[in-house]
Amino acid sequence: MHRPLGALHRGFSGHVFRILPAAHSNTLPAEEMERRLIELGFVEGARVAILHEGLFGRDPIAVRVNGATVALRRREAMAILVS
Repeated sequence: MHRPLGALHRGFSGHVFRILPAAHSNTLPAEEMERRLIELGFVEGARVAILHEGLFGRDPIAVRVNGATVALRRREAMAILVS
C-alpha cells in the first residue's frame, strides 16, 4: 500500500514509489514542485526515513533520503508516495 510521506510519523522508513505534486502545492506549479523534489533526491526507489517532526503541528519534518537529510513542509511531503 502506498501512502503520502506527509501523513506518516517519525520513525517511518520506506521507499519512494512516485511523486504526485498536482494537488499538494498551492504556491508552485506541479512541474516545479516535482522538479524540486527530484533534485532533493526523491526519486523512485530512493530509501527515505522520517527523522524528526517540528514541535508545533509536526511541521516541518526532517527526512533522510539516500543518506542526505532535508527538511520539508508536510504539504510538500504529501506529494511523495512511499511504500
